[in-house]
Amino acid sequence: MPTQNQAPATEAEWWIRTAEGALFAKSWTPDAAGAAPIILFHDSLGSVDLWRSFPQRLAAETNRRVIAYDRLGFGRSDAHPGRLALDFVAAEARDGIPPLCDQLGVSEFIACGHSVGGGMAVETAARFPERCRALVTIAAQAFVEERTLAGIRDAKGDFQDPANVARLARYHGDKARWVLDAWTETWLSPAFADWTLDRALAAVRCPVLALHGDRDEYGSSAHPERIAAGRGAARLLPDTGHVPHREQETLVVDAIRNFLNGV
Repeated sequence: MPTQNQAPATEAEWWIRTAEGALFAKSWTPDAAGAAPIILFHDSLGSVDLWRSFPQRLAAETNRRVIAYDRLGFGRSDAHPGRLALDFVAAEARDGIPPLCDQLGVSEFIACGHSVGGGMAVETAARFPERCRALVTIAAQAFVEERTLAGIRDAKGDFQDPANVARLARYHGDKARWVLDAWTETWLSPAFADWTLDRALAAVRCPVLALHGDRDEYGSSAHPERIAAGRGAARLLPDTGHVPHREQETLVVDAIRNFLNGV
């Protein structure tokens, strides 16, 4: 939540029309918001609501509009018409971001993503180098690592418990099983084994901050190091796992605010 001296940002909800269906979006706008807004990209099981207090606080402390949206198939957005394509990370920058920006009146922006959403933020920065003013990744993967696959296998086992699927359904409704399978079956597919962000990273032209927990169960420090190499700073957060913005919200917000103050 905003600190004592900061007024809460004004919230608004939006429906974004795309060729495949409607996307649910939400924005948080401080009274005196300035500079480029921040677009948030959620993780493989994420949604607008699962960002919890982070967008509101990020908006208030950076004095920027913050926009989060549910990707097609997630949260309150329309159901996905089929399976995720193997290029789904790059496809989000191609298919999701243009209608979002057009319909919300966004010209320049900061791309900020968590986990696979960090990869989507990288792809967006690469695809729109003249519009993306800065890039922030939080616990992002840059390639397929055995630690990532092991974590997904463990999670897949945990989701054999119907109670865990039911908890996921609180955020995704009857799309919960699709959301889960889209994550586990895509990443564990042999056809996805050679995926990397290398080509997109080579096209990034803006300043980069790559945040990563030192106890991240889904990826080693090799990921932020590769993302930031020659482009910005990689920062390991102490005593932190795969969801830094919930585990260490103050630390993450402070790091992003200080980074953006220098952009």
